[in-house]
Formats: sequence, structure tokens, C-alpha cells
Amino acid sequence: MRSESPLDEERVTPEQVISAYLSGFFPMAVGRGERIEWFMAEPRTILPLDERFSIRRSLRKTMKRLDYQIRIDSDFETVIRACARHREVPDREVWLSEEMIDLYMELYHRGFAHSVEVWTADGLVGGLYGIALRRAFFGESMFSRIPSASQIALVALVERLRHRGFTLLDVQMRTPHITFFGAIDLTHQQYLELLKDAIAGEATFTSL
Repeated sequence: MRSESPLDEERVTPEQVISAYLSGFFPMAVGRGERIEWFMAEPRTILPLDERFSIRRSLRKTMKRLDYQIRIDSDFETVIRACARHREVPDREVWLSEEMIDLYMELYHRGFAHSVEVWTADGLVGGLYGIALRRAFFGESMFSRIPSASQIALVALVERLRHRGFTLLDVQMRTPHITFFGAIDLTHQQYLELLKDAIAGEATFTSL
């Protein structure tokens, strides 16, 4: 992964964040109070939205056993702050700064940022958030308060994207959990080709 800065404004705007995603970049802060930088990953990791997406048997059993409900956008701020983990990690390791949280909150209010949440009788136990643009969804981060909750949210996300005609689920970089679902690594150029196709069409995340 390497950092570039195609946008030179002193204060980053929601419009610049959208422009970065559409250009193949994504934002990260290097530390809690640091300036936001723009990154591209090589390789770039996606999750397939076809039959190549796989769910482990153990996760299927957990999904059948656990009494849970999937909610969309019901508590976006709690989800993004849980993903930030500001109370758990040193300042220098924080990549989701307060400025970035404010940006994503604004994008949420504008209808671009969304959360997929897992709720049980104990409340919100896991979830994820990301950005939906045309037929592309850019997954940003996940969290779990009980085992497998974030993975359940991911399965729910994929089901929703399939149903609503999305063609690209970008997860930026490979992680051990993502690998189990059939993650695919692409060159930057291959990724840009899929991105170009995804943003050429229309899909809606929250309504039909």
C-alpha cells in the first residue's frame, strides 16, 4: 500500500472523499490528529458477488444458532466509532481520526455512507460500514463484540448488494477473515477496470 495526494486542499471535504473513491483511492489518517492521506493498495482486494463468495460451515452454524437481527443504518455513528477503537489503540495507530469520522457522518447524512448492523437481545454486537457509489460498495471497516458478528454483517452485506444489482465490493486489503470468503487480489489496473464498469451503472443501497 502506498500513499499519494491527488487532492491538495488544507481541509478535506466530503466531495473530495467521493472523488478519491471514484479514482481508485481511499482515505486514511496516520494517527488520531494527523492529516488525512490518500492511499492505493497493490494488490487491491475485492470480494466476489457471485458464486465465488463462500461462507464457511462453522459460520453457517453460528448464523443458525445465534438469535440476531440485521439492521441497516440504524446506528451509523456507533458503528463507525466502534470500528475506530480509539480507546483501545495508541494514537499513532489510529487510522480513522475524528476528522474522518466527521466526514463519514456527513456522507451518511447525504446518503452515501451506510452501516450493516447485527443486533441481539443484548444490543448492537457487530457491524460494518462503507460507501455506496453507483454499483460499487467500498467496505471500510468492521467490528465485533461477540465472535463472528462482523462476519455475519459481511454476509448480510453481500446478500444485499447482490439483490440490488451491485457489481463491485471493494475491501481494499486482504485480511485473514476476508480470505475465508473467497477474496480476490487484483492489480491496480485490473481494479480500475472493474471500478469503471461499476460506476457506469446505477444501483441503490437503501431503496428500490
